[in-house]
Amino acid sequence: MQLHKFSDSSALNAAFATQIVAQLQLAIRERGEAVFVVSGGRTPLPLFQTLANTELDWSKVTITLADDRYLPDDAPDSNERLVKSALLQNKAAAARFVSLYAAADTAEAAVPELLQRVQNLPRFDVVILGMGEDGHTASLFPCSKELSAGMADDAADLLATNPATAPYQRISFSKKRLAAGRAIYLHLVGGKKLQVLEQAAAGTDVAAMPIRAFIQLTSPQLSVMYADQ
Repeated sequence: MQLHKFSDSSALNAAFATQIVAQLQLAIRERGEAVFVVSGGRTPLPLFQTLANTELDWSKVTITLADDRYLPDDAPDSNERLVKSALLQNKAAAARFVSLYAAADTAEAAVPELLQRVQNLPRFDVVILGMGEDGHTASLFPCSKELSAGMADDAADLLATNPATAPYQRISFSKKRLAAGRAIYLHLVGGKKLQVLEQAAAGTDVAAMPIRAFIQLTSPQLSVMYADQ
């Protein structure tokens, strides 16, 4: 794990956006396309807005989410809605978006269609993770009975999860698929999140704090982009 500290979130977002764009440009030059995986929540909103106004051949970029609540994209708590309203705007409106929602009775029932949707996505070029105060990342929650399946070395790309401590069913990429990314970041703002990170880094029980699986990566190492505020 490499911890990069910034004076504030504005400095973080400026440096982070520059780095992300450089990595996406490299992927486009080398492979003709780039795959960019983002996370929802309030923390990345200013980053998304910065990226949306940044020059890049966005038509060659595919964007998807590390996870999402199992909600249609017009629901207020949908991460897809947030990404479409903040990132897929202006210059970045040309990017292709792959949704983690398919209409079905349950998240579990939607998984087969979603697996087909993502099966041809190449290795992710840039992955941005978030982290909850319980140490969850994506929708790999320590309280979820599906956690062991999502953390398994032979896991499918996607799974449905049912966290006991958070609302909504979820669709999440598995640890295996996310950890195979070429560049993996954890985006954190606030002292409380830094304390959680330090707690996670001090232990090894992945089931207790799933973010530990990414902290323990060696190739590539997890890059933590952090600001106090």
